[in-house]
Amino acid sequence: MNALPAAVPHRRTGRQVEVARPLDLSGAGRATAEAVRFLRECQSQGVRVTWRATGRAAYDIGLLRHLPPPEELADQEVELAAWRAGYAYGALYHRRGPGFVTVLDRRARGTAVRLTLDHPALLAAFLRLQEPAPLDATDREAVELLVAERLVLAAGGWAVALAPRIRRWPVPCTAI
Repeated sequence: MNALPAAVPHRRTGRQVEVARPLDLSGAGRATAEAVRFLRECQSQGVRVTWRATGRAAYDIGLLRHLPPPEELADQEVELAAWRAGYAYGALYHRRGPGFVTVLDRRARGTAVRLTLDHPALLAAFLRLQEPAPLDATDREAVELLVAERLVLAAGGWAVALAPRIRRWPVPCTAI
């Protein structure tokens, strides 16, 4: 079993993860990028995660609806209800090939968008942002394009890729 990022204190028991403290979703800096990476990696490994959120997002929280919803989203009941209603495993994921990445995005109800990242700068930026990075340490133009496609969260001077690389496939093979 793959280890989860250590930046978020958690306890793992089999296929269950419990996060020790509320995760900051405000978008104010590195903490949000690390929280998103952690949740993305939980999704990638197919483990169930129990967590709470803090901070009012300075970005469209709908970007995160492909990730497991929190148990609590402080003072944001409407957003939490929408997240729970819109969540589906496999709503956003990526697969890697030689020299390209294919992303399937079904976060918006009734739509499915398949994107292939094969331009060297876009591919490099997407792969680099599997780990949170300061915006000034990335190819700004490539990151802006990935943000416009809703594949990267850029907030508080940090950026992180949103689409997990799914390693457990409960989705029927015909749906891929």
